[in-house]
Amino acid sequence: MSSTFLLRTARLMIILFFQIVVFNHIHLLGYITPLVIGYMLVCFHRNTSRIAVLLWGFSTGFLFDIFSNTAGMAAASCTLVALMQPALLQMFCPRDAAEDLVPTFHSLGFWSYLLYIFILMLVLHGAFYLLDAFTLIDWQLTAYSIIGGSLFTTITIVLIELIVRSHKSTSHFS
Repeated sequence: MSSTFLLRTARLMIILFFQIVVFNHIHLLGYITPLVIGYMLVCFHRNTSRIAVLLWGFSTGFLFDIFSNTAGMAAASCTLVALMQPALLQMFCPRDAAEDLVPTFHSLGFWSYLLYIFILMLVLHGAFYLLDAFTLIDWQLTAYSIIGGSLFTTITIVLIELIVRSHKSTSHFS
């Protein structure tokens, strides 16, 4: 097994654990719940194959569905995000970027990375909450859930990214 596979599996288990134990129980204003499982899909390198990204996206959503009893909504939403991630990353990459570019604040720039995360989270929350509502009768509540959840998840992912990247940069004493 490759070290990349083991690293991604460990990352998935950690993110899934915190999503189920902590973030599933946060409901700001009664309807804003962060879906931090989307962080798993944000982190894929530029040269990761589309099939691998799709399989990881489906697996992430499927495991979330199993533990959260969401009946396939997360699997469909994460697969959609995984389908869009390579193309979206390509749009935000600098022209002279390396093939194995890892999307971070340093590689994409702060605002580009923030917009990259927000768009992916908007797609994730949009698909998830539209499948959850399955109607547009109460479209305002669905829109509040999508926009609020996307913003809250984006802020949470930025904080996680800052913690993870600062820990990585301080752990190497060169």
